[in-house]
Amino acid sequence: MDKDRLDPWGEGFIGSYERLHNEFGIERLDALIPRFKRPSLHIARKIDFGHRDLGRVLDAIDNDKPYAVMSGIKPSGDFHLGTKMTADDMIYFQSLSKRSKVYYCIADVEAYNDNGLSFAESSKTAVRNVADILALGLDPERAVVYKQSEEIRVMRLSTIFSSSVTNNMLKAIYGERRIGLYLSALIQAGDILMPQLPEFGGPKPVLVPVGADQDPHIRLTRDLANAYRSDFGFIPPSSIYHRLNRGLDGGPKMSKRVPGSSFTLDEAPASAVKTTLASFTGGRPTVEEQRRLGGEADKCPIYDLYLFHFALEDEYAKRVYDECYGGIRMCGECKQELAKIVKGYLEEHRRRRESLMKDAEELLAKSRKALAAAR
Repeated sequence: MDKDRLDPWGEGFIGSYERLHNEFGIERLDALIPRFKRPSLHIARKIDFGHRDLGRVLDAIDNDKPYAVMSGIKPSGDFHLGTKMTADDMIYFQSLSKRSKVYYCIADVEAYNDNGLSFAESSKTAVRNVADILALGLDPERAVVYKQSEEIRVMRLSTIFSSSVTNNMLKAIYGERRIGLYLSALIQAGDILMPQLPEFGGPKPVLVPVGADQDPHIRLTRDLANAYRSDFGFIPPSSIYHRLNRGLDGGPKMSKRVPGSSFTLDEAPASAVKTTLASFTGGRPTVEEQRRLGGEADKCPIYDLYLFHFALEDEYAKRVYDECYGGIRMCGECKQELAKIVKGYLEEHRRRRESLMKDAEELLAKSRKALAAAR
């Protein structure tokens, strides 16, 4: 398998982010960073590394124009750290303007086709997931949350798109797949373009924050937006891409499918601590070599956790990095230090999430009512 094949269904591997710029046309984010008055942690630390047409969204922010932030999250389990990264970007871009609105798609059709989860199972998980993103900071007053399986506009758009998309086109983008996954891709295109329908204010910039492995969905949707511009006035969606967390098991990325590669935001703190302490590291085989040669933080999933999630102060993240490379920080001590932070974070997040379960149910009901009224 090509190690840089972008596979949104979990089988790909990104060996070089540089190749994503050169071969897939993902634009570099660096030139746009000065336009942010208060860059997010992801942007400032270049965890968000690339984009497509992000300038269009920044223009809307600068000129007080409406824009949408849209992403879908499969209800295939509790939020893990990779899911949190997408949620963090959604919340950040919502916060940049009062003219923004978040469209949070509960991707239950994809969960059915990809993970074999019934719609009843997805429905139960969805409420917990919505409580998670509320606990992370989503403003429910400027958010629409819906299930793919219940939104007729998304289904209509996917049906329209299917009339012009061939099997060869989908195979070229995604490889040989079951028809259900191809269907899920067309439905996701409907999700991304729905905020531009007349009942939601018409054409506008739409930003889709995703992990780099989800770019095939963005490319397909941008092609469809151009193909149906004369019918709907669609503006091709913008996107921003974050790097993938390495798996704590030493694998190329965290995955719900791989035990030990991550932990969820609902995991018992003691269990998450155990996973953290058992994690693969970028350390040397012996203490003597670690002190003499220094560790390799750039290859270390534990350092990723500090950088991406838990070292909120830049000075702290830099100290962890420098001590590792300088041979001062030993891996066992580093994991113990992180484990304490993880424990405290999960305890606080669980408390907040549980207090917001009713709010999550209310947001789902409010969104369902508003979407029905807009038909």
